[in-house]
Amino acid sequence: MSTTPPPGWYPDPTAPHLWRWWDGTAWTEHRGAPGEPSGPPAAPPPPGRGRSRARALALVAAGTVLAAAVVTGVVVLGRGDGSGGEARTAPTAPSAPSTSTAPSTDPPSPAASASDDPSVVVDQLNGITLPVLDGWEKPRYAQDDVVLTTQGTYDCPAGMGLCRHGLVITRTPTTAEGTTPEALARRDIEEAAEQAYDENAAGQRLYGGIVSHRTVAFGPIAVAGRAGYFVRWRVDTAKGPGGYVESVAFHSSTGTEAPVIVRLVFDAGPDGPPLADMHRIVKGIRPLGDAGTGGGVGSSIGPSG
Repeated sequence: MSTTPPPGWYPDPTAPHLWRWWDGTAWTEHRGAPGEPSGPPAAPPPPGRGRSRARALALVAAGTVLAAAVVTGVVVLGRGDGSGGEARTAPTAPSAPSTSTAPSTDPPSPAASASDDPSVVVDQLNGITLPVLDGWEKPRYAQDDVVLTTQGTYDCPAGMGLCRHGLVITRTPTTAEGTTPEALARRDIEEAAEQAYDENAAGQRLYGGIVSHRTVAFGPIAVAGRAGYFVRWRVDTAKGPGGYVESVAFHSSTGTEAPVIVRLVFDAGPDGPPLADMHRIVKGIRPLGDAGTGGGVGSSIGPSG
């Protein structure tokens, strides 16, 4: 049985005051403001239009259903050694749309799910769960693609915004990005590093930009019982100690077995989480409904420091 919500209009994760069309697989670029001429049309948008890379996640808080609204705070990353982080400005929770302008149907939001287990975070769209290690937490607010952060924030090295020492993101790549785990991981790592430590979505360079990088580990790895591939970079920044960025690619064991990418961003330095947490988090990924699954092809191979 599919865990992906059906196509329909839902609150936009990146702009909660708007409605946005979910095509059953990903967010499209069709948006509308409730009650305005530009509001959601009565019929779905034509197929084949551009699709946003943003995707709703089922971020699960213990005993709480997280709303599908994504905070509007700026994404920023953290400083330290041995961990990489991303933080966001203090968010404000938007009010829900008026019931008079709600869609005609009311399916569950793509970004909402419930779980009573505080030790895991659920990504329903990709069909996986990830472990919540000591020193880590589920995002307090729904954040686009972010599934785990380190606890607490600090002033970013460049003197603007707040950063976190550690961050984990999951995303669903397009077929244009590659089909094999190795191709996907090698293609993703550069973008992951740039968004983490060079220039964020708001055009800010919270670490003064990347000055150099080097590949420190790569190779096959088993994820949720599937053969995958990982690439890890050590990134040096103009300000702060820099960090480590890792892209892990594998195919989901649910639904159409679409590829999944997990990005891990750890600050370098004594304030960051242990670098070994990268391996612990990836090793702890499981398919939905299968807490015992682990290992598989390449299960003896993992990220090395």
